[in-house]
Amino acid sequence: MSQQQMNNNTSSSNIPVSERYWTLVDKADKKFSKIRDLPYYERNRYDTYFYKVFKVYTQLWKFQQENRQKLVEAGLKRWEIGEIASRIGQLYYGQYMRTSEASYLSEAYIFYEAILTREYFREGSFQDFNLANKQLRFLARFLMVCLVLNRREMVHQLVNQLKMLVDECKRTFQDTDFKEWKLVVQEIVRFLKADTTFMNIRPLRYSLVLDLHPDVLPHVAAPVARKNLRLRDAVLSSYHHNEVKFSELTLDTFRMLQCLEWEPSGSFYLSAGGKSGQNGALGSSPINHSQDIADPTLPPNPRKAVLYRPSLTYFIAVLATICEELPPDGVLLVYLSASGGTTGHTLSLSGSGTGINTAENITRDFQSHTIHSDGTSTSSMSSPSNSPNPSASQKKGDCISYHTGCLQFGNRGSGGLNCIYPSDLIPFTRRPLFVIIESDASEVFKAISGAEKGERAALLLSPNCSFPIGSSDASRHSVGSLFTIFLTAPLQAFCLLLGISGSDIEMDTYKHAESLLSSSLNDWGLKLATSDNVDPVWAQILGDPFLRRFLLRFIFCRAVLTLFVQTYNKEEFHPECMPALPDAVSPRTSASQTAVVQLAKLFHATKRFVFTEAIPLPDHINSGTRS
Repeated sequence: MSQQQMNNNTSSSNIPVSERYWTLVDKADKKFSKIRDLPYYERNRYDTYFYKVFKVYTQLWKFQQENRQKLVEAGLKRWEIGEIASRIGQLYYGQYMRTSEASYLSEAYIFYEAILTREYFREGSFQDFNLANKQLRFLARFLMVCLVLNRREMVHQLVNQLKMLVDECKRTFQDTDFKEWKLVVQEIVRFLKADTTFMNIRPLRYSLVLDLHPDVLPHVAAPVARKNLRLRDAVLSSYHHNEVKFSELTLDTFRMLQCLEWEPSGSFYLSAGGKSGQNGALGSSPINHSQDIADPTLPPNPRKAVLYRPSLTYFIAVLATICEELPPDGVLLVYLSASGGTTGHTLSLSGSGTGINTAENITRDFQSHTIHSDGTSTSSMSSPSNSPNPSASQKKGDCISYHTGCLQFGNRGSGGLNCIYPSDLIPFTRRPLFVIIESDASEVFKAISGAEKGERAALLLSPNCSFPIGSSDASRHSVGSLFTIFLTAPLQAFCLLLGISGSDIEMDTYKHAESLLSSSLNDWGLKLATSDNVDPVWAQILGDPFLRRFLLRFIFCRAVLTLFVQTYNKEEFHPECMPALPDAVSPRTSASQTAVVQLAKLFHATKRFVFTEAIPLPDHINSGTRS
């Protein structure tokens, strides 16, 4: 060791432990504040910076562990230790949002669970208003991690703790209005009421237990599939008035987010009770986190950018960045769920807008992945003179739709800043796009087909009119959008269409139905792969398990809604795709009708559908539960 290094070590040892600790805290805080505001949608630009910030927090955590007694004697509080662990959890969650690597999400869970178990923020929280707020924000962050990780037991535990803490804070700090936190509680309770156990009987993620392994997907002939593309990135965005959401994650985008990930090995089916975690630094955990490790032979999760109420300029900036970084064999999925821009006077959000805006502000504050929009309007609805000029005004069957040819991603009154038109997507068709539109204005996005700038886009378009699955059409978004449910949980969508809830179904019947549906989906997949006239746009994505699954579920959705009595021969209730699929998978073929009638027979609902010919049923379709 050189003389200079020895002098430096001697000098460092002369500095009090507490001073060295607070120097590290200050350094870590400055780096954290910078990375917290960085966008999540850029592929690799901020990876190096993340590792630098994480390195500082690792040093800080290790230092306080090794010098805990001296630091406590110098005045270190338990909540300050919890604050470090919380920051590390936020770093892990933030890196998960950037990369979609499930291991980061599991690490965030480990740190947050340790904070909860050791009650770092609890001591003195009812004497200190700021400490009480820290505990509330911690619970909200942990709730988000558990939602995405699908730890439902922990979610319900945290919701109960959040409710009790808010009530206790109201009693203790009577001079403070906790209305914002009451709204946060209402949001998560409403979210869980919509995203029921029935909706999660099987994982939304791609499960090798239930879905085909990528290695055994049917091979598509080379002349038909000119390319073999893979889903690399996805942009997910949803906005509907009064839709179900928690923080900036709406129910629709949550389901799509889940559906675009691999199910961690064994985590959904194996019991984790009583097993300890792997992170020795923070102590044991009742969850076996080894179950969260994905199969290393599988490709990585597609990266996802979740945008909440994006302005047009922000949306285009995200698309441009992702397209610029998209690998040569990559596909970008764009999922947009929103109402069409309407003309004329419409109901204002102002009646409940104050509460909504306040809740959004506070949830944005506790979420480290705040989306910065440079044009989101919070003004009330505009008059016709301030609205975009209408380009479509139509009446279709039982559904009336007056829209301006765009999707509305925010309050009206700010011109086109909150509107996304088909023409906004066309410049990005220089790269392969897989576009899913859930909207009453979905048909206007047909304009993309034929106007591409290099690569033909694949389009899955929802019906312009959605069949009500709640008590009234006003409750359309109380359980999420029907088309999105068909794409993410098709059997549950089928049951909801028939008015069947989870309490009406025995598990044996559900498993039987799941097996029948899986067989039908695989049959359609084989038909597409072996078809001589499947369009190359579809052929080139059939090797990707995520996109293939969306396409096959779309075929099922189209068949069901085409044959359903109340939507039969009403095209406005039927989804569409572009380019067209082969006739072999059309709704009125014998194979498609057989797929629907098998399920309808199982649920004693054959009279709810119109079958154009006598469909022979296998002998084993003879049991079920009455609706």
